[in-house]
Amino acid sequence: MRRRPTRRSVLKGGAAGTVALCLPGVLAGRPPSAHALSEPATEPPEPNPFTVRFGVDKAMLARVLGVAMGRGGDFADLFFEHTLKRGFGLEDGIVNVAWTRVDLGVGIRVVVGDQTGYAYTEDLTEEAMRGAAATAAAIADSGAVAPPVAFDYPHFPHHYPVYVPFSGVDAADKVVILEQLDRRAHARDPRIVKASVSYDDSESWVMIADSDGRIATDYRPMAYASMVCTAESGDERQSNFANMSARQGFEFFSSERMDRMADLAVDRTVTLFDAVRPPGGELPVVLAPGSSGILLHEAIGHGLEADFNRKEVSIFSSMVGQKVAEPIVTVVDDATNPGVRGSLNVDDEGNRTECTTLVEDGVLTGYLHDRISAAHYGVAPTGNGRRQSFRHVPQPRMRNTYMLPGPHTPDEIIASVDLGIYAETFTNGQVQIGAGDFTFYIK
Repeated sequence: MRRRPTRRSVLKGGAAGTVALCLPGVLAGRPPSAHALSEPATEPPEPNPFTVRFGVDKAMLARVLGVAMGRGGDFADLFFEHTLKRGFGLEDGIVNVAWTRVDLGVGIRVVVGDQTGYAYTEDLTEEAMRGAAATAAAIADSGAVAPPVAFDYPHFPHHYPVYVPFSGVDAADKVVILEQLDRRAHARDPRIVKASVSYDDSESWVMIADSDGRIATDYRPMAYASMVCTAESGDERQSNFANMSARQGFEFFSSERMDRMADLAVDRTVTLFDAVRPPGGELPVVLAPGSSGILLHEAIGHGLEADFNRKEVSIFSSMVGQKVAEPIVTVVDDATNPGVRGSLNVDDEGNRTECTTLVEDGVLTGYLHDRISAAHYGVAPTGNGRRQSFRHVPQPRMRNTYMLPGPHTPDEIIASVDLGIYAETFTNGQVQIGAGDFTFYIK
């Protein structure tokens, strides 16, 4: 009898991959191989590894859901996740970090009203999953509910086509990207004395099966690169950074894009040699487009996540239908932006994602919902149910939250300020959701 691979065997494979990345030939680097970019891959590298590799079929799903609903409950779901992450680091012109991580498991949730029973296991055998399901079911105390007799696969739009899957790219081709960034930084300005560069990619496969008889699957790629530059001018030393990320395949790391990122990191660094301390007191601030979205994220985004409002923690919990901003302000949370980091085809509860309007013409129109908060408010889920991993319950959380363009041009906005600060680069932020107070930092 052919045995299904266990988590231990998968982890061993990941460890072996880490060793392979450290071979001298890889660290030396070589020209990247040719990758076809004309058409996206028609299918993910492995559409559903839980069925193909681990033998989790519909009959097994039904039996595990039967245990989860064995003591009653309003709803149950199984969230499977298999994630492969790989990364490299370069410092002082040398690749000094190479790593691979593998994560695999299933989280089992039973919902009774607004209460949740939850358990997870890293072992995808039926015995282990039934044990976790029994633990999650302990929250319920009514009669058993029959599991689904048939499953349906809902169709979801595809918002992040992949042209070159990471699993098909050699490690040496990825190292070339680090070397390109390092060379570009030093060539950009002779004052650059050091560049620390990192490359990460990940591929996640998820499958959500629930007691309503739905099975949703998704393949989720993620590309990320960052660099920190250090420059010296006389006795003064300055450093700054730039990073880029997207839900795309290896094609994201184009030479043009990486050159732009290196130039941005260098320019942000050497600009600091001319920086002076800003004047004290209150001044008007003009926020540059892009990363200034952290202000919106902290000031409004978290406060509109429905769990905080359901519990009356958020300052916005009683403000739907009221004015919260100027009439020129419209704010959306959109998971459908092609290839953008926060985009999703399906959320972590198996619900279709969408573009959700939160503030329209200055008026608060609603919140970001998962299944539980949507039921509380009597509305449909907005596709914002998100998990940190299969080890965590889903919560309503942001995806891509931003303000739509208003009626004024950037030049008009700047001209409206006699003396103020133009804020372009942001490093961190935080919010006190109950009080509505927020802080963010510029560099």
